[in-house]
Amino acid sequence: MVQALLFLGLLVAAFLLLIVRPQRRQMAAHRALVASLRVGDDVMTSSGIYGTIRSLDEEAVDLEVSPGVVLRVARGAISQRTEDIEEETHPTDDDASELGDGES
Repeated sequence: MVQALLFLGLLVAAFLLLIVRPQRRQMAAHRALVASLRVGDDVMTSSGIYGTIRSLDEEAVDLEVSPGVVLRVARGAISQRTEDIEEETHPTDDDASELGDGES
Protein backbone atom coordinates (compact mmCIF):
# COMPACT_ATOMS: atom_id res chain seq x y z
CA MET A 1 0.00 0.00 0.00
CA VAL A 2 2.83 2.38 0.89
CA GLN A 3 4.54 1.64 -2.43
CA ALA A 4 1.36 2.47 -4.34
CA LEU A 5 1.01 5.81 -2.56
CA LEU A 6 4.67 6.59 -3.17
CA PHE A 7 4.27 5.75 -6.86
CA LEU A 8 1.14 7.92 -7.07
CA GLY A 9 3.00 10.80 -5.43
CA LEU A 10 5.85 10.47 -7.93
CA LEU A 11 3.36 10.52 -10.82
CA VAL A 12 1.71 13.68 -9.51
CA ALA A 13 5.10 15.37 -9.04
CA ALA A 14 6.20 14.40 -12.56
CA PHE A 15 2.92 15.69 -13.99
CA LEU A 16 3.39 19.04 -12.26
CA LEU A 17 7.02 19.38 -13.34
CA LEU A 18 6.62 18.22 -16.92
CA ILE A 19 3.23 19.63 -17.88
CA VAL A 20 1.87 22.30 -15.55
CA ARG A 21 5.00 24.43 -15.00
CA PRO A 22 5.95 24.76 -18.69
CA GLN A 23 2.36 25.60 -19.59
CA ARG A 24 2.25 28.33 -16.94
CA ARG A 25 5.52 29.78 -18.25
CA GLN A 26 4.15 29.78 -21.79
CA MET A 27 0.96 31.52 -20.66
CA ALA A 28 2.96 34.15 -18.76
CA ALA A 29 5.16 34.79 -21.80
CA HIS A 30 2.08 35.21 -24.02
CA ARG A 31 0.49 37.65 -21.53
CA ALA A 32 3.73 39.66 -21.50
CA LEU A 33 3.79 39.72 -25.31
CA VAL A 34 0.17 40.90 -25.55
CA ALA A 35 0.80 43.59 -22.93
CA SER A 36 3.88 44.89 -24.77
CA LEU A 37 2.30 45.25 -28.23
CA ARG A 38 2.82 48.65 -29.86
CA VAL A 39 1.59 50.35 -33.02
CA GLY A 40 3.92 49.48 -35.90
CA ASP A 41 4.90 46.01 -34.61
CA ASP A 42 4.98 43.27 -37.23
CA VAL A 43 3.15 40.27 -35.79
CA MET A 44 1.61 36.91 -36.62
CA THR A 45 -1.78 35.79 -35.32
CA SER A 46 -2.45 32.34 -33.95
CA SER A 47 -4.16 31.50 -37.27
CA GLY A 48 -1.01 32.38 -39.24
CA ILE A 49 -1.98 35.81 -40.58
CA TYR A 50 0.95 38.22 -40.82
CA GLY A 51 0.46 41.96 -40.51
CA THR A 52 1.43 45.26 -38.97
CA ILE A 53 -0.41 46.73 -35.98
CA ARG A 54 -2.09 50.01 -36.95
CA SER A 55 -4.07 50.67 -33.74
CA LEU A 56 -4.69 49.10 -30.36
CA ASP A 57 -7.33 49.17 -27.69
CA GLU A 58 -7.88 47.10 -24.54
CA GLU A 59 -9.39 44.08 -26.30
CA ALA A 60 -8.63 44.33 -30.03
CA VAL A 61 -5.94 45.16 -32.57
CA ASP A 62 -6.33 46.65 -36.05
CA LEU A 63 -3.92 44.63 -38.16
CA GLU A 64 -2.92 45.80 -41.65
CA VAL A 65 -2.33 42.65 -43.70
CA SER A 66 -1.92 44.36 -47.07
CA PRO A 67 -1.88 48.02 -48.12
CA GLY A 68 -5.38 49.30 -47.39
CA VAL A 69 -6.62 45.99 -45.91
CA VAL A 70 -7.13 46.14 -42.14
CA LEU A 71 -8.45 43.30 -39.99
CA ARG A 72 -9.71 43.71 -36.45
CA VAL A 73 -8.56 40.80 -34.27
CA ALA A 74 -8.55 40.08 -30.56
CA ARG A 75 -5.32 41.01 -28.76
CA GLY A 76 -5.05 37.46 -27.46
CA ALA A 77 -4.97 36.16 -31.05
CA ILE A 78 -1.49 37.65 -31.55
CA SER A 79 0.95 34.78 -31.16
CA GLN A 80 4.33 36.36 -31.88
CA ARG A 81 6.32 39.27 -33.23
CA THR A 82 7.82 38.54 -36.63
CA GLU A 83 10.72 40.98 -37.13
CA ASP A 84 13.31 38.34 -36.22
CA ILE A 85 11.58 35.55 -38.13
CA GLU A 86 11.36 37.53 -41.38
CA GLU A 87 15.06 38.41 -41.27
CA GLU A 88 15.98 34.73 -40.95
CA THR A 89 13.63 33.34 -43.60
CA HIS A 90 13.99 35.89 -46.40
CA PRO A 91 17.36 35.73 -48.15
CA THR A 92 19.01 39.02 -49.03
CA ASP A 93 20.49 39.83 -52.43
CA ASP A 94 23.93 38.88 -51.08
CA ASP A 95 22.63 35.46 -50.01
CA ALA A 96 21.13 34.82 -53.45
CA SER A 97 24.43 35.59 -55.17
CA GLU A 98 26.25 33.20 -52.82
CA LEU A 99 23.83 30.39 -53.63
CA GLY A 100 24.37 30.89 -57.34
CA ASP A 101 21.72 30.53 -59.95
CA GLY A 102 23.51 28.34 -62.44
CA GLU A 103 25.52 31.19 -63.99
CA SER A 104 29.28 31.28 -63.80
